[in-house]
Amino acid sequence: MSRLLPRLLLVVLALAMAGCSTVEGVGKDISAGARAVRNAL
Repeated sequence: MSRLLPRLLLVVLALAMAGCSTVEGVGKDISAGARAVRNAL
């Protein structure tokens, strides 16, 4: 499990940077990623 979390965070950050072009969009993507990680745990 400890090896999965950093990889998952890396994927979420990469998708956040690729998927939006505004600062507000990045914030929404990061929030969604954080919720996904919290739900996975």
